[in-house]
Amino acid sequence: MKNASSVYDESPVYTFVKTFSVSSLRPVVIRCIASIFYNFFFRQYRAALLPGSIPVSKVDHPLDLKIPFDPSWITIYLDFVMYWIRMLAFLLHTYRRRAYDAVREFIVSMGKLYSFAAETYKKNLSTTDRPFYIARPRFLVIHLFDPHLMCIPSLHVMVVVWTYIKFAAILRSFNDTGRYAAQIEEMRQGALAITHAILFVKQHSVNCVAAALYAMTRFGGNLFPPEEAEAFIRQLFWDVPPAAPLQTGRPPANYKVRPWAAPQTKIPIVDASLIRAHITSLFRHFLSEGRTVRNWEEPLLNFMRQEKNTPGLAF
Repeated sequence: MKNASSVYDESPVYTFVKTFSVSSLRPVVIRCIASIFYNFFFRQYRAALLPGSIPVSKVDHPLDLKIPFDPSWITIYLDFVMYWIRMLAFLLHTYRRRAYDAVREFIVSMGKLYSFAAETYKKNLSTTDRPFYIARPRFLVIHLFDPHLMCIPSLHVMVVVWTYIKFAAILRSFNDTGRYAAQIEEMRQGALAITHAILFVKQHSVNCVAAALYAMTRFGGNLFPPEEAEAFIRQLFWDVPPAAPLQTGRPPANYKVRPWAAPQTKIPIVDASLIRAHITSLFRHFLSEGRTVRNWEEPLLNFMRQEKNTPGLAF
């Protein structure tokens, strides 16, 4: 077992090499990638090329105007896939063969997560107002490859929440939560940083965050109960300062994506409080309605149907 270090020191390349070279892991990786491409890219582009086939709702909220557009968050925003892939690298490096079952189960669950979110997307798409900003090449990539039609629930938030709670659960199964408490905390702070990023780069509305957290209580309620969701909301906009960085002795190449290196964009305390209150209120609304519906996604669909439908698409 290796010495404790930051999960952010791990190379995502190691995860790809290792999982594709292990016969028991390779098939689930392929199926996971297929689920991601089908449920996110294929469904979205099919809707973009065949407008009108699925309703599209605008889901902005007036409170979004209180969150400034800050392009400097783009690196954190784009890190959400590498975020969970580095986590797997940490497990594989730390526990080697002992981690295979946990890694396999996590990869399977990630594919299921995309299918789960698609239960909403295939019935009602959603979009928000986002600036057409291409001064930085990474924004050009977003505009080229993201039609911006899958805002509710936010897959960014769902993915990072699932990653940090599963990471803690896996370490708990190894009786190592004490040894790696700092790593668990840095993953939670990374999830918060990415959630901030989706708002600061205007890829999502505050409504999308509430929807994603509700969705996660239905996808992984045993690990992500409502109390955990509300604790997560309370830390948005650095209500509690981010954890101090782990001291690893050297700044790795991917230092800029670390949660404690996120831009410290400030919004007024009163506005931050209003935003947290709204996210909490909407989350509770979804949760309450969700207790009496047949399908988990119905509260989100009902919400979007009440919003303004738009015939145009947001490229």
